[in-house]
Amino acid sequence: MSADVKLLEPLDARYLPREAPALRVGLVVPQSGPLGLTGPSALDGALLAAHEVNAGGGVRGLPLELVLVDGGGAPAAVAREVALLLDAGAVDAVAGCHSSDVHRALEAVTTGRTAYVYTPPHEGGDRLPGVFCTGADPARQLDGVVERLTARHRLRRWALVGNDYIWPHAVHRAAGEAVARAGARVVLQRYLPFGTAERALEPLLDALRAERADALLLSLIGADLVRFNRALRRSGLDRRLVRLSGALEENSLLAYGGDGTGMLYAAMPSFASLTEERRVRLAERHRALFGPYAPVLDAYAVGLYDGLHLVAALAARGELVADGGLARSAARLLRGDGAAVRRAWARAPLGPARGGVHLARAEGLGFAVLP
Repeated sequence: MSADVKLLEPLDARYLPREAPALRVGLVVPQSGPLGLTGPSALDGALLAAHEVNAGGGVRGLPLELVLVDGGGAPAAVAREVALLLDAGAVDAVAGCHSSDVHRALEAVTTGRTAYVYTPPHEGGDRLPGVFCTGADPARQLDGVVERLTARHRLRRWALVGNDYIWPHAVHRAAGEAVARAGARVVLQRYLPFGTAERALEPLLDALRAERADALLLSLIGADLVRFNRALRRSGLDRRLVRLSGALEENSLLAYGGDGTGMLYAAMPSFASLTEERRVRLAERHRALFGPYAPVLDAYAVGLYDGLHLVAALAARGELVADGGLARSAARLLRGDGAAVRRAWARAPLGPARGGVHLARAEGLGFAVLP
């Protein structure tokens, strides 16, 4: 079986005429950069959603097509690529799973022009009209988690280490408040620019020892998260520090080589090991379509799967003109009509734990989801 969906390159979408009317979505997914290792899974989630939409008759009879944009580049470059697609009328909506600095650049070029659905955990705050976030903000993602781990492991001294961009800064603000509520304190806080984790490792490991940290919140992402955990393992600190991440999913855990310390945790919207019926059925459909060796459907993939179904549901509610131009008719969406989105969201297929967060502990190459 093959996926019933057309996947186009941006240049083809811009310069080749559409063969037939369709709803085209600009799909912004990292194929390179720090989050590149999550790209294949996220793409599979989007392809599965588009296949399901098309197998069900499309959107008002029109097929859903995807235009793949690499979301792993510099924010300005990614935004420029999407702006060119919009200028050419090559996409009717935008959806993506990428870092929040790319997200903020994209919302500046999509607002007032098209609906833009952003699906991973995000930094919170206000959004421009027509921009919709389906993931959890830091306060929601960490709600009760820091307090639970602090009590469980009798933690007193937390360190916060993340990449130097908007999402980790927001995570650290929320984490600092949670640490205080738990009766512990933050003894170290560091931000590392993308790609500099290896150069900064030894001084940072020394600082963790000097401050006698017993817990570590990691808001590093992708490849930097993997490199840092490897360094902790080499230093032996992985067996002394309880670690919590809001970005650790199955691909990063596999790249890290797994963890058997019992001290590495992740707070994410979804895990492949979830036994909820909806999550199991989603995995079965994915396996049936792409085979047993397809990339794992991690939390980012599941979020994007839901996001594509949301775009289709919005279009099916009448935000669509005859030629597939969602952006030209979505007046309510472009004014930021949250009620219209909530109504469409309620009718879209329900993804596992949508809007919620699970806490899981790394066990080998997988996660054990805690009650």
